[in-house]
Amino acid sequence: DTFMLTYGDGVGDINIPELLAFHDAHGKIATVTGVKPLSRFGFLSIQGNRVISFAEKPPVREEYINGGFFVFTRSIFAYLDNTDDCMFEREPMERLAADGELMVYRHDGYWHCMDTIRDRDMLEREWQQEKPGWKVWG
Repeated sequence: DTFMLTYGDGVGDINIPELLAFHDAHGKIATVTGVKPLSRFGFLSIQGNRVISFAEKPPVREEYINGGFFVFTRSIFAYLDNTDDCMFEREPMERLAADGELMVYRHDGYWHCMDTIRDRDMLEREWQQEKPGWKVWG
């Protein structure tokens, strides 16, 4: 009755047993993992024309985004239709939220998408390091 889904284009050190326990505890249809991605740009804090602080590619501070790791009950299928234009992130997710059936598991650990060649190259360089941020196994 409960299953997990991921897009497969992101990596993270998400605690899967904790995510599943969170989902089981709230009793709703869907759980999305919320993550705070790194900014693609450096942030400047300024006063007048003087830079008072500089942060290169810091984590986004306020908002969470869809991290692409989900837990669902079978009831999710009532929110999907059988047409080619059913876009999961649009009507089904929007309706789940409007119906109060979508909860967020907040993940403040490591997460990174792999949407571009630049992302792939960065993750490949990190993989060559001793302990990549998403590697949680031996």
